[in-house]
Amino acid sequence: MTKRDNSIVLFHEKQVRRYWDEGNELWYFSVVDVIEILTDSSIPRRYWSDLKGKLKKEGSEVYEKIVHFKLTAPDGKKRDTDCFSSEDLLRVIQSIPSPKAEPFKLWLAKVGYERIEETEDPELAMERVMQTYLKKGYSKNWINQRLKSIEIRKELTDEWKERGMKEGLEYAILTDEITKAWAGKSVKQYKHFKGLKKQNLRDNMSNLELVLNMLAEASTTEISKKQKPKGMQQNKVVAQKGWRVAKQARKELEEQTGESIVSSQNAKHLQNKEKKELK
Repeated sequence: MTKRDNSIVLFHEKQVRRYWDEGNELWYFSVVDVIEILTDSSIPRRYWSDLKGKLKKEGSEVYEKIVHFKLTAPDGKKRDTDCFSSEDLLRVIQSIPSPKAEPFKLWLAKVGYERIEETEDPELAMERVMQTYLKKGYSKNWINQRLKSIEIRKELTDEWKERGMKEGLEYAILTDEITKAWAGKSVKQYKHFKGLKKQNLRDNMSNLELVLNMLAEASTTEISKKQKPKGMQQNKVVAQKGWRVAKQARKELEEQTGESIVSSQNAKHLQNKEKKELK
């Protein structure tokens, strides 16, 4: 990805400046650029200033989510720029009375309705995931593995919750322990190895990588159910026992094949492989 790709993205065939926050693994977008496109305002900074004041007066939570990054201005100089993550930017768009913003509002309403439907019938969620992966070009065999990995991951996080672990940081710490051990890389290192940023790591794993990751997580779940660990340290010990099973399986398989299971290939390679096989 070039420096230009890292700093600019096309939106309605017009440029929007953006910034990749490595620490939070999030893209942030210049809100002034988006407002200029959606409103056709000749003075988007004033429009944003008025809207920002309105949001603040209304006590909108999104106002507190504004972050500043030095982005390159039209004159070539870097200046502090109000930016939002994708999620918060969509919330701002809902406050913009513009015909160009209407498609986004309709899309958000549709997504909200679909999520409510999926709460009532979880099978709809699985079908949606299946169709999404098919459209992206994954093979049905890979998709079946991926859906199974989602099920196994859910069982693990349910078990962590039962053991008093908190969603977010503590889940991430334990996941890192498991991944680092069987794959030899932390989640961040693994993503960097595959050339990823915001993308989901599992969506970029090969079948064998998914299988070994599932083995590590399923083993951790079963051991945890038997040993009932308490606190982070005991849960780490259980995670270490779980990943040893997958690490041994990886070692034996690599000895038989002479190839590393952990690959730098990502979703693009998986999808291209599927296309070639279909020809």
